[in-house]
Amino acid sequence: MTVRIDLNLSLDGIVMPTDQTPENPMGADWGRIVEHYAATKTFRERVMHETAGEGTTGVDDRYAAAYFEGIGAEIMGAGMFGFHTFPDDPEWRGWWEDEPPFHSTVLVLTSRERAPIDFANGTRFEFLSASPAEALARAEAVAGGGDIRIGGGAGTVRDFLAAGLVDRLHVALAPVVLGQGLRLWDGLRNLGSDYVVTSEVAESGVIHVTFAR
Repeated sequence: MTVRIDLNLSLDGIVMPTDQTPENPMGADWGRIVEHYAATKTFRERVMHETAGEGTTGVDDRYAAAYFEGIGAEIMGAGMFGFHTFPDDPEWRGWWEDEPPFHSTVLVLTSRERAPIDFANGTRFEFLSASPAEALARAEAVAGGGDIRIGGGAGTVRDFLAAGLVDRLHVALAPVVLGQGLRLWDGLRNLGSDYVVTSEVAESGVIHVTFAR
């Protein structure tokens, strides 16, 4: 079992921009960070459910495919699930409508009580208030020996990294500078000393950096 993180960042380390609007809850700058990922064949098939076989098939697609491989459970923060954007909607089921791309149990870290949500494709959202170590123990119990992915957002990822609970961190650095937003690296001084760090440049210009124990 491996505890994994995969994130898209700007060159200045922004993992979540701050230009969101009610009409565009992710913000226009988010599209600049994930443009390479959204162009891949894997994304179009796994997230957009397209069947035409279109999309890029180079280095970016290899990392996109690896993102989905071998995951037994996922942990995410309340913001990634959408609670911060839709705080008063008791029927909110996440951003992904009826086809969440997880196909496994997803633990949503939140202080609000809510019954689990099950989807026909095997995705199950469970909601719990827990420390990183407690959430990881629950994820191990439901992962069936598969890997555990820490999905985000920035605060959740930093908490797991600061606690030393992550075995592999992959970041895709898009060749854009945003200048403002939530930065991944804040508070994580000397993170690289615990890992072997490698990098690879994709055809898109994105730099894939991997921190592995």
